Amino acid sequence: MVRFGKAMIMAALATGTAQGALAQTSPDALAKAFGARETVISASISPDGSKIALVSAGPGRSSRAYVLEAKEGAELVVAATTTGKPEYLSRCDWVAATRLACQIYGETRYADDVYGFSNVFAVDASGGNAKLLSQRRGQNALSYDFRGGDIVDLLPGEDGAILMTRSYVPEAKIGSLVEKRLDGLGVDRIDTRNGSSKRIETPTKLAIDYVSDGVGTVRVMGLQEIKGTGYSKGTYKFLYRPQGKSGWSDLSTYDVRDNSGFYPLAVDPQKNIAYGFEKTNGRDALVSIALDPGLEKKVVFAHPQVDVTGLIRVGRDRRVVGASYALEHREAVYFDPAASSLVTSLGKALGGKAIHIGDMSSDGQKVLVWAGSDVDPGQYYLFDRTARKLSPLMPDRPELADRQLATMKPVSFKAADGVTIPAYLTLPPGKETAKGLPAIVLPHGGPESRDEWGFDWMVQYYAARGFVVIQPQFRGSAGFGEQWLMRNGYRSWRTAINDVVDAGRWLVAQGIADPAKLTIAGWSYGGYAALQAQVIDPDLFKAVVAIAPVTDFGDRLRRAQFDSSYLVQQQRMGTGAEAEEASPSSHAAQFRAPVLMFHGTNDGNVDITQAKIMQGKLEGAGKRSQLVIYDGLTHSLNDSDARADMLQKSADFLLAAGK
Repeated sequence: MVRFGKAMIMAALATGTAQGALAQTSPDALAKAFGARETVISASISPDGSKIALVSAGPGRSSRAYVLEAKEGAELVVAATTTGKPEYLSRCDWVAATRLACQIYGETRYADDVYGFSNVFAVDASGGNAKLLSQRRGQNALSYDFRGGDIVDLLPGEDGAILMTRSYVPEAKIGSLVEKRLDGLGVDRIDTRNGSSKRIETPTKLAIDYVSDGVGTVRVMGLQEIKGTGYSKGTYKFLYRPQGKSGWSDLSTYDVRDNSGFYPLAVDPQKNIAYGFEKTNGRDALVSIALDPGLEKKVVFAHPQVDVTGLIRVGRDRRVVGASYALEHREAVYFDPAASSLVTSLGKALGGKAIHIGDMSSDGQKVLVWAGSDVDPGQYYLFDRTARKLSPLMPDRPELADRQLATMKPVSFKAADGVTIPAYLTLPPGKETAKGLPAIVLPHGGPESRDEWGFDWMVQYYAARGFVVIQPQFRGSAGFGEQWLMRNGYRSWRTAINDVVDAGRWLVAQGIADPAKLTIAGWSYGGYAALQAQVIDPDLFKAVVAIAPVTDFGDRLRRAQFDSSYLVQQQRMGTGAEAEEASPSSHAAQFRAPVLMFHGTNDGNVDITQAKIMQGKLEGAGKRSQLVIYDGLTHSLNDSDARADMLQKSADFLLAAGK
């Protein structure tokens, strides 16, 4: 066991403060400060409120789980560490006063394919007695399943036990009568101290998810529906267990192709209802369904302008207390008066920052709270309700502690067809009224996603380098209802990309951007949009940066043909001439702006072949293009050194284009 004094840890984490001072003259130090991953990835508090667990980003791509006493001057203890090659820690939850259950994930390449995996393990708060809780694979397994499972229920009334999903595959050996026939995803009760298990739900081959009531009973099961060909229909069937019974009854069907139907997420055992999201008047709403034969459905909360996208849950039983949605800022509505009062009082105490209740002790008296804003990367606090004391824990990004950050302002502009497009505008600190600046149009990924007001490490870095950054919420973005989503940003790419291009034109028309220094960048779908903008207006943007971009629909579908989602992917991206026209790689000859791409070799979301194909097409057409490859990294480039490298190279490249 390695122990560090809190002062030592904070000093180590605060090395970026010195970098912040150096960054006034050193682009390299600036990139390292902004590229550093969050110091606190997740936080949880023990049932008795005596200890806190923090999952933190370590050097490079490593991650660590720290434990500290919930009191002033406490020491930090390293309970677990992962290297990021390929495992990452995502969170650790308390299953007893001195025991944690932690989840890890990662992606690794086997030959031509990248496979994602996950595992759950338990460890003492002191770092000892580690136990793998995920199902082990035998050497005679007849197939593979890399799902290591998820915690379904922390079993608040028990000490050290959990309910978790576990995946099973059949096993057999030639010449032996011994075989194991279990196949699919089930639920087991696990004693995290000795690893013993009891089957709660028999593994089901098509099962994808289970939902507990938070106090030990599994009430909902989700199944993937499959065609006779073995490909997914694109629909999930959900079943529910009536209160006090063992069998399953039909609850709902959810269609991923158009996001229709009820998708359950939580169960309230007292009210005997399931909470979930379902479209109401063209927008997602929070809906409840009674878990009895009547299946009475009620709209709990709907917003007339945007989708309701967040479910607010608190406590070890993950009780539902509210919902959230994003207009210009994310806003919340609370159904629980105590939770509403707590958030309101904490918001006032913390100067009106965005507030998130992270975790609380069993008696609710000690609460972990996260607070942040566009100019504050965020920090966790421990709130002692009995003593009415609010104590800061580790800041998310100590490297930026002494740096002035740029404000993010909600704006809107008119697209060419007259539709008003919402966006976020960030100008360099101290240049809020300046004109004729270097500028970046930064479309988001997804495309079924959206940007939100708050701290964004890429936006803040580019602003610190002197760029104006605009983030358009183009048609094809999620969160604004089904009419705004259209068929999605791929099938309706001309509308979506035209909106992105019009964001750049608006910056120029307003005099904010120097037309000779207008550039575009993006990640994932954002990278696709940055490249495809050359098809709409090859003269507008003077340089293109694309991080992990989708570039060739044909290759993407070819790689998906042995996956159950193949038919769904076809519908999402189109086929034939439509898919070819929507692919940036088909238009390399039209490109006029230089291109810089970044991609990780272990990207299971967008395979690196996409960037390689685009690079080959651009080189073949005699265009200026460069591809930077990061070995072993996934779609998120989850490595502080790689992110710093990407930031500096991309900013230098975009600035050079305007000279």
